[in-house]
Amino acid sequence: MTLVWLPSAQTVAGVGPLPAGLSVDTWDGTGHWPDSVTDVELYVLPYMAGPAALLPIAAMPRLRVVQTLTAGFDDVLPHVPPGVTLCNARGVHDASTAELAVALMLASLRGIDDFARASARGSWLHGQRPALADRRVLIVGYGSVGAAVEARLAGFEVEVTRVARTARSARLGPVHGFERLPELLAAADVVVLCVPLSPETTAMADAAFLAAMPDGALLVNVARGAVVDTEALLAEAASGRLRAALDVTDPEPLPPGHRLWSTPGVLVSPHVGGNTSAFLPRAHALLAEQLGRFAAGAGLLNVVLEASRRLPS
Repeated sequence: MTLVWLPSAQTVAGVGPLPAGLSVDTWDGTGHWPDSVTDVELYVLPYMAGPAALLPIAAMPRLRVVQTLTAGFDDVLPHVPPGVTLCNARGVHDASTAELAVALMLASLRGIDDFARASARGSWLHGQRPALADRRVLIVGYGSVGAAVEARLAGFEVEVTRVARTARSARLGPVHGFERLPELLAAADVVVLCVPLSPETTAMADAAFLAAMPDGALLVNVARGAVVDTEALLAEAASGRLRAALDVTDPEPLPPGHRLWSTPGVLVSPHVGGNTSAFLPRAHALLAEQLGRFAAGAGLLNVVLEASRRLPS
């Protein structure tokens, strides 16, 4: 029998009957891990369990596949041994993250955060606010999350421009390459960051990036906190030139007293983009398909690091 580790009994139930030849043990990322650690061949990382969930990997001599339940994998990559395949959860969080991206746009533009604070004081904060309608929205990072954001913007009467690392055609229109960012930023009212964190995208939204955005523009980050240069953003937001709506921050969690909490025009949500009721059904569907492929020796889904690329020479 081939052993797989799943995060919980709930996951086991959600995945359904295991394919022939597979057996399962569970570990949720807390406490001592099971003695079966030496037999694991496929390890599904517990969701949002932090660095502790990565520790057993070094004690898994038979490990062949690591499967994340997140789309991002930058924190996992350094822990994947040579000869092990890494797969992410592309598609699992698209709906939830795209919903939040649109919610952050609306909340920031329409002043929902200001209204909430005024409501606690019993203050009637009347006044005109910008609409999302007629805004020019630039989606930076047009993978599955970026495409899901655009799908949810349909009906809001916005003009969408797409940009990714490599220019290409998409169903709804052209995707421009990163090399065109300076000119595209200058024409954007709302910039939505959906890129994965990589050496290329770390601090992508730096002082020059932000300076290219027009006065009054809104930056929405549902990618990773380190994609944005926090100090550069604070300078722009504190001056009142730009607004920001952030589901991710650098540092994270954002400590009490950090200036992002108190800078006018900055709205922060606590990295909850993917963690909704939509998560588990999609995660279970992905794992059921992945386990079936693994048992059959078929090609795996969402491979972000091939085992062959990590084999010692």
